Amino acid sequence: MPQRIFSVLFTLNAIFGIVCGQSGAPSTSSPVTGTKSSNTSAPDKSDYEKSLQECVKKMLLLSESGGGGTPLGANRNDPAASRPRSDNVLDITDLSVYYSALNGLLAFYTGILTKDFLDELPKTLVCILSGREDCGLEAESTKGFMAQMETNVRSLLSSLKSHTCLSSSSSDRNSYASGFQNIFQMGASAMTQLVSIQEFFMSSLVYMPKYLSEYLLAGWRVFTDLTFPPLVKYLSGVVIKYVQTPIDYVKIGLQFFIKIPVLNQSGQCYQGDLKQLIMWGMNHNVSWSFGESILDIFLTPEPAPCSYMSFGCHGAPSSPSPRTLATEIPPPLLHCDQHHISSLNETFCSEFLSLGPQKPAVIFSFCQAMSVLNATQMDRTWRNGCRLIRSLLSPFLNESGCVGVFPFQSQGVRSPLSLSQLLCDYKNWSSLNRVDPALVTLCSDNDRTEFIRVVCHTVSLMHLLVVDTNNAWVWNFCSNFSDTNVIHLYCTYETWRLNMVDVSLVSFCWNMDRQRLEKLLCDDVDFYMRFFSETQNAWLSLSCENLEPPVSMDIAALVAGTCRYSDWRKPALVPGDVLQLCVQHDELGFVQAICSNSTFLTTLLQNVMNSWVGDLCKVALSSVIMSSPNVLGIKDWCNYREWTVKTVDPSVVGFCWQYDQISFHKNVCCIMPIYEKLILVSGNEWLTSVCSDLEMVDVLPQVCRYDDWGTPTIVDMTDLALCAELDSQNFTRRVCANATVLRNLLANLDNTWLLQHCSNRSGGNSPTAAGEDLLGFRPAEQCQYHSWKVALPDAALLALCWDYDQANFVSTICSDSLLLSQLSQEPYSVWVATICPTYTNNTHGNGTASSSCLARDFVKRLNWSCSTDFTAACRPGAAQALGLQLLLRCGVETLQPQLDKLLTEEVSSLVAQATTQLVLLLLALEERQMTSLHVTENLRLSVLQSVVRYLDRETDFSNKRVLLQCFGKVLTSLIQTGRDVTTDDYFHIKEYFRIPPASLRAVLSAVDVMTVRQILLYYSRNQDTLQASTDYLQSMVSIFFQTHLARDASLFPDLVPLLDAARPADILALPALQDKANVLQTINTQIGSLSLEQRRAFGKWFSQSLSFLNMTAAGPSLIADIGNLITYLPFSSFQHLSPAQLLDGLDVLLINPLSPLQEQFVAQSILGMFTNLTAEDFQRLGDLTCLAHPKDLLAYRNSQAFGVIQENVRSCVSQGLKVPSDMVSGLFLNSTELQEPASLSPERIRQLAVFLPWLGAGFLRQLSPSQLYPALPELAAVPFTPVQAREIVDKVLSNKSWEIPGQLLSLGELVSGLKVETIWALPSDSLLATLPDIALRHLSDPQANAIATKLWGSLEVPRWLDQVEPLLSRTPLLCVIPRVTLLLSNQTMAQRRPWNTQQAKVLFKEAAQSTAKLSTADFLALGTVAQGVDCRTLRQLVLAQPLSSAMRSVLAFLRQQPVLLHTSLKKCIIEELYQFDFFSELLGELGSQIALELSMSTIKKFSVDMMDTLREMVVQDPYPFLRLPSIKQALLVDKMTQRLRMYTGQYSEEEFRSLGIMATFVVDEVFAQLDRSFFVENLEFLRGFCYSRSKRDMVARFLQEPSTFGPVRYWKSQILDQVDRFIFFLPKEVIQMIPSELVTLERIERLFLTQQQWESGPVGRLCRQASDQTELQRMFQKQQFVLQFFLGFLRAGRVSAMLIPSCENLHAVPASAWSLDSLLGMSAGAFSSCLEPIGQDPFLSPYELTQLLSKVKKTYGPASSFSTSVVSQLGRLALRLTEEELGLLSLTELSSISTLGAIGDWSTRQLSVLFSSVLNSTRLTPSQLDSSTLVALGHIVCGIKTSDMRNLNAVEFGKAVLWLGSLRLSCSEEQLQVLVGLLSHSLAFGPISSWGPEVFIEIGALAAGLPDMAMSALVKDQIEGITPLAVSLIPDQKFAVVFDQAQIRMFSYEQAIAVTEAQRSALTTVQQTALAMVLTPWEDKPVDFRGRSSTTTLCPGHCSIFLELLMLLIMFWPPF
Repeated sequence: MPQRIFSVLFTLNAIFGIVCGQSGAPSTSSPVTGTKSSNTSAPDKSDYEKSLQECVKKMLLLSESGGGGTPLGANRNDPAASRPRSDNVLDITDLSVYYSALNGLLAFYTGILTKDFLDELPKTLVCILSGREDCGLEAESTKGFMAQMETNVRSLLSSLKSHTCLSSSSSDRNSYASGFQNIFQMGASAMTQLVSIQEFFMSSLVYMPKYLSEYLLAGWRVFTDLTFPPLVKYLSGVVIKYVQTPIDYVKIGLQFFIKIPVLNQSGQCYQGDLKQLIMWGMNHNVSWSFGESILDIFLTPEPAPCSYMSFGCHGAPSSPSPRTLATEIPPPLLHCDQHHISSLNETFCSEFLSLGPQKPAVIFSFCQAMSVLNATQMDRTWRNGCRLIRSLLSPFLNESGCVGVFPFQSQGVRSPLSLSQLLCDYKNWSSLNRVDPALVTLCSDNDRTEFIRVVCHTVSLMHLLVVDTNNAWVWNFCSNFSDTNVIHLYCTYETWRLNMVDVSLVSFCWNMDRQRLEKLLCDDVDFYMRFFSETQNAWLSLSCENLEPPVSMDIAALVAGTCRYSDWRKPALVPGDVLQLCVQHDELGFVQAICSNSTFLTTLLQNVMNSWVGDLCKVALSSVIMSSPNVLGIKDWCNYREWTVKTVDPSVVGFCWQYDQISFHKNVCCIMPIYEKLILVSGNEWLTSVCSDLEMVDVLPQVCRYDDWGTPTIVDMTDLALCAELDSQNFTRRVCANATVLRNLLANLDNTWLLQHCSNRSGGNSPTAAGEDLLGFRPAEQCQYHSWKVALPDAALLALCWDYDQANFVSTICSDSLLLSQLSQEPYSVWVATICPTYTNNTHGNGTASSSCLARDFVKRLNWSCSTDFTAACRPGAAQALGLQLLLRCGVETLQPQLDKLLTEEVSSLVAQATTQLVLLLLALEERQMTSLHVTENLRLSVLQSVVRYLDRETDFSNKRVLLQCFGKVLTSLIQTGRDVTTDDYFHIKEYFRIPPASLRAVLSAVDVMTVRQILLYYSRNQDTLQASTDYLQSMVSIFFQTHLARDASLFPDLVPLLDAARPADILALPALQDKANVLQTINTQIGSLSLEQRRAFGKWFSQSLSFLNMTAAGPSLIADIGNLITYLPFSSFQHLSPAQLLDGLDVLLINPLSPLQEQFVAQSILGMFTNLTAEDFQRLGDLTCLAHPKDLLAYRNSQAFGVIQENVRSCVSQGLKVPSDMVSGLFLNSTELQEPASLSPERIRQLAVFLPWLGAGFLRQLSPSQLYPALPELAAVPFTPVQAREIVDKVLSNKSWEIPGQLLSLGELVSGLKVETIWALPSDSLLATLPDIALRHLSDPQANAIATKLWGSLEVPRWLDQVEPLLSRTPLLCVIPRVTLLLSNQTMAQRRPWNTQQAKVLFKEAAQSTAKLSTADFLALGTVAQGVDCRTLRQLVLAQPLSSAMRSVLAFLRQQPVLLHTSLKKCIIEELYQFDFFSELLGELGSQIALELSMSTIKKFSVDMMDTLREMVVQDPYPFLRLPSIKQALLVDKMTQRLRMYTGQYSEEEFRSLGIMATFVVDEVFAQLDRSFFVENLEFLRGFCYSRSKRDMVARFLQEPSTFGPVRYWKSQILDQVDRFIFFLPKEVIQMIPSELVTLERIERLFLTQQQWESGPVGRLCRQASDQTELQRMFQKQQFVLQFFLGFLRAGRVSAMLIPSCENLHAVPASAWSLDSLLGMSAGAFSSCLEPIGQDPFLSPYELTQLLSKVKKTYGPASSFSTSVVSQLGRLALRLTEEELGLLSLTELSSISTLGAIGDWSTRQLSVLFSSVLNSTRLTPSQLDSSTLVALGHIVCGIKTSDMRNLNAVEFGKAVLWLGSLRLSCSEEQLQVLVGLLSHSLAFGPISSWGPEVFIEIGALAAGLPDMAMSALVKDQIEGITPLAVSLIPDQKFAVVFDQAQIRMFSYEQAIAVTEAQRSALTTVQQTALAMVLTPWEDKPVDFRGRSSTTTLCPGHCSIFLELLMLLIMFWPPF
């Protein structure tokens, strides 16, 4: 006990004396804290001072007798100070002096110590360090004493340090053991003893296995088994007793002084380092496991010093430490001036104090003392404690205390040169044969930026480095750290065809670019064979099964169109895939055009990505014979590789035998599959004798060209084998004996067999005497073993010396352990170290010691099992210390499992804590550069594994967030080795994709750039498997754009995988990076894969850096300089491009998708400026030619380019593009040859084929069959009108040699002219064979009916479903009903067909009857038949399995139906599912078609999420929305915008686009707030929407606002181009103000064509259907005004300048838009050619029709003379014929009948006359009319008398009702009833009471003719089948009588809205109320808003509840 107290007191006095720094006795005024339990009273002041002075004297004596050192305070220059010192400190130190002084100190303290002194010691220590004055008597006494001792104690420690200083002599420093002296600070004698001990131990190990018998080992094992557990138990107790308290102290200290990052109030934190990460883990239960890491730190062998022997390499470190190269002085170990210490609550103390007094008491005392300190005292405690520790350690850490050793600050002058100047001189690396891998590693770690810039982007240097396998990591390093995508720089597969690359590069490309390499290998057989011919690539496992099959294409056409070398104006911009295509398929042309043109090649090579082309051209120019590409040579004819799959003509076989015998023999005679295939062909029998009797003597001179082999060349291995076998003598003499030839041949690895062959041939005849050549190899000259110490030999020389100079090799190399050790470290020479011991043993006999491995043998004898690799220790020349390290590591690893079992959990926890604290201390030392141990590197794996376990286990994201946000940088740095990045290392990167959206921005904003790169790299490699939502990815890219990209622009290329998730708004908010080349290049490369909105956003962002001035001043190359991005500029910027810039950059523009507006601008700008364009220029322009002004094209009429212009326009028209009339007439039709059609040749007919519709039926009638038949393929592709097609078909069919069934397919589009009578005559098999093709054409209704009824009349039709499927929707129900049973007999066939609703209902009804109880699986198995399900069955299905999952599958199944679902089915689905709680979950599964059937009363209750789901469905499938009634459209959008908070503020682009097709249906107040900048920049996009009348007026106002285009009087041509068809929205008075010179006939025609294109599109067609006739008439009048005003028809004073339209004009602008006078002024020929489009014009007034009919009569004569063709063209003109004239018409053909029957404006009398005329012309009776004739009659059916109607064939009428029921027939009620009577015939649909909804759907409008009793008896299912058209045709009074309020309530919304005003007026109040409940379910009162403006605000009235109750009372009150 006294000794323990003595040692503690001495230490504390030293501490207190240094800290206090003040003299004097303790203050008497300070109160004494604590009570004393001892009876000894405190000494008085005099006794204290005496004792104190005595101690001081003794310490001074100790200092003066310092034991051999320089006396403290003495002059170091004194001679006495330099006397020799002993090396042993203990020899010169008089310990009695120390003991005497300390004994006096103990005596002094004995009186004042209490028994609780040690427990209270921490509290006293804290009190003193904090500077408090109330610390007690002991503290005050200590202060006074140590104030006297401060200087002496420090001097004492310096004295002790001086005894450990090293000798400064150079001999000592260069001694063998200098390394150990530096580490352990030992003297020479001590070092010698250590070396001796080591040698003794190693000697013992050598002989120990000899004396370790099995018995002795067994006894040793028994002994250890008995003693080890008690020993561990004893040591565990010691650890628990004596280690716990120090560990707690250290833990608290570390927690105080290692500040851990935490999230502040704003959710931010700074980035922590590795120490802080480990400390954070200690506080958050992260299970750190550093046991293995500790072993790695202390027991891992150091890497070999050099990778090869070089001058000065002996003893040198493997690579200079980056720390020794730094110019800064290492920071001191402790910073005491500034330090942020943790608060008490962040330490272990807070938890300890909360539990009350605990054991050990010292810890509790320390924590309690710290808890009372304020912030200032806490800081002072840290500063004082830090200074104390630093002061005590300074003598040991500073070498300045040693004599002869300079202080640190003066350790030489550091070189001012940078790392690159000293070592990393990359320019010189290219001139070296090999670069030291250690040097490569050093430069990559310490000079990373320059290394990446120079090495990673220099392909030749990269290839030089990776020749050494130790540098294979460089590929991944460059890929991970380079700013640019270097994959395409390295993985240039085009060059691999010439020279296969190193396997490391193959591995890199396979990992980083697998998809592209795999696709290339699978698609290109030649490349596949070249690739796998290299044995080094055999490891690669290729699977082509999952790849998409290559798209079949015409390679020849592709090459011809792509490889136009003369069009490559900017060679550097030619894409790499284009170059590869041309090299592969047009090699000769490529070499001639590119490689031979040095200027062109130089420009091409300016793009570094094309560097491989230079290498290819070098090889090609040296080996390819330039010849004409058009001449086929032997290589083309004799392509033997293709003979296995192709049929070869015998003449070709004979040709190849005659002129290519050598290759023929090798590739035909010797290849059995080809040989056997050929001899089976008649004419090739001669091959049998030729291939078997071939005289090889004649062939050998041609094959064995020994003279040619003297130069480097590639010789086929089969040729060599042939010569070696059949010409062995010459081969041995000319090859084996010729070193030059042999060396050339051995360059090909396939020829290595020559070594063995030549050795066997020359071995017996040529002695291997010294100096004699051996296969050209001279061992005496080339095996200079002594030089290998300077530079190791290559693999070939090493092998040759071993094979042919083995004796000298063994004696020289195998005996040199140092050289052998170096050879063993190289992969290619490791075999030397393996084979040498065998030969050494044989040579030296008993020398077993040299071949044995002591460490490994010892482990085997002890039977230890460990994973330690002893290879390095067992190599010759290995250091003995290495074996000891490995042996110790193996021992620890062996004992580890047993130790783990014996240690208790408490001890294991203590050991783990101690290990973690040791690691922290080691990290601190490494941070201060005080240790050479690789602590961080060895901890890397352990930290990563521990963190990943924690992340997998942790469920609280708040903890994960701190780890990812505050320690992301250090975690990333641990995996940033650059050499071994694997998927497993991305464990913490995965967590960034699992962050809750609310925390995503905070976390990602805080990560560093390197972590961001790793996140992006991980995403790019795993994006297919990641389950990240679109919103998540959009948020990520938004954060990266806004936060990290602004800091580091080089990050942009790494963002490529996420670019497709970027929102346009985020793209527009990008930082100003437009001037960054890498950003621009990345965008140009990736822009093709982005959506159109994203591309335009990038274009708008880029336009922010452009202005009109800098665009015009940029020069012609602006487009080429900017690249693909230029095409996505807003048109406001794009229009500033000059014609010269457009022409120069045309190639860039054409490879990108230009908008129609841009295309028009480019074409008109270039052709408007340049008048000397060449034919090649027009070939480049292609279809853009059609957008130019016709006058600009006609200027080239007499040039060579005119033919190209005509071909371009012809191509446009054939594609369906509309062009102005002047372009057609000027280029093609204004020719005198067209005045005589009969004179045209068939070739000319082919050229004019696409323009023949402009010439009309009259022109076609004049052509002969001999003219038409040769041109039939071209004519069949032209969309002629039915009348025109009939003229051609009739003439073609008149050719008797033309077989109709066989040639029906050749008609193509002309099938519309095929007569129905001809179809009747065709056999069924002919129709079946051609039906799939002709059904896709525009068949008329009579044609479709004729084909369907003919085929379905056969019992074989179920087998023909594949053929009849295209016409299935146009097949009458009456044809299907008799075949239902047959159809369902093969349910698999039936369930895949696109049945219409009525057909599906019939089939479903039959299928359901055969199933007792329909399950969900049964329902899904029905396929397309399931859409016919009735509501009752569906209800049973839902109730049987009311689960969300089951309903999801049903809804998904219904969404995939190929036809529109019937309203009744959609309504039933809604009603049945809405009652379930999970309906909201199923909303997204409904699909747009079903969801829009929801009532507005339901939709208005939707939450924000549900409304957004509905919005997304409508945006994805907009067409069901367009089919809704206009009032429901307006209400739906209004509710949606309100709920989604779009009702106020600016109507932004994001909001507009989010609504999709609904965007223009918002209320006017919202639309008025539309963002004007979005409006101007997206006019082309906005023109595709529907606009109501009010919206059209608003758009017109927008166009004239100053912020858009301003007043129209100032508009320019470009503005009109942008406005386009919106010009029709302007008021007439505004249209008149547009400058008239801008609105030419050409522009008017383009406006009309654009409007027609929109109206014929899917959106425009539905928009027109929703518009009433008044709106359509108003829009037409606006269009008519534009034409007539600007062409002068409406101007006063016009006399004779009236423009007469041509037929070409009427194809662009309808006849109704022209004035009547202009139409009447047309020539007879032009009028005749355009009679058909004039007759089809719906807007011609009755007066105009009358006048035009008069012109028809003038042209064709009276009506009685009208031919069938003329009648078919009359159209609406026939309405003005008198009844007498109608009776005289010749209506013998169904085509003319069908034309008149399609018109619905006939009067009753006219209809009657027409029907009579039909009967008279066809000479048929009503009963003889078939279904096709009835279909052709159309509206004329209403002209049949009721008496004649009863005579109609009921079956034939039933087959025609599918078409007749879709017409708004003008039949009387009586006529309709008669027709319904026909349908109720037993042979038709049977009694009305048996009709299901399918019949009502089929008969359509005819349901209006049901008798009153039958109609009033209709049930719900039947009412659901009545079409809205039929509802509107029911007579008013009849409607009110037959439908009561209950039946009206069964109406669908579509049926209810079809009720006419007259019908509604006839209803009673109750009936009207029921109808209102259907029409306005969204309101609380029954009000019908039809007829009101869609902008009217709908608000419930005050009496709504009362009215609703009253309505319900009336409806359900029982009758009296």
